Amino acid sequence: MKMSTKGRYAVMAMIDIAMHSRGNPVSLTEIADRQDISQEYLEQLFGKLRKAGLVESSRGPGGGYRLAHDMGNIPVADIILSVDEELRVTRCGGDAVDGCVKGERCNAHDLWSSLGRQMIYFLSSISLEDVVEKRNL
Repeated sequence: MKMSTKGRYAVMAMIDIAMHSRGNPVSLTEIADRQDISQEYLEQLFGKLRKAGLVESSRGPGGGYRLAHDMGNIPVADIILSVDEELRVTRCGGDAVDGCVKGERCNAHDLWSSLGRQMIYFLSSISLEDVVEKRNL
């Protein structure tokens, strides 16, 4: 399975907002300090999270980010996919017809492809609230 830090850090940051916001914006500086993630990296991620409609931003003193929806309505899969994270388990491009081994599908392609779909299904069934409340995990 391949998942870079983008997806993991985006989920960690969204959990941080859900736990610390109380309806108020949370600054990236606070998230960076608590989660030990570079603020510059968070700025890149939050641009994508905002574009996906998962967070809202406010500027000025006391500004930062807040969840755009109730945390029970934010699937973890949406967070990961919004930062362009690909959950890939196959050697090739997922469900692609061409490509695993010497231009052919490998003999385990369907197994790995199915696993990738199940991962997305699982992450789609878990909300941000489930993670915060430690339910269904």
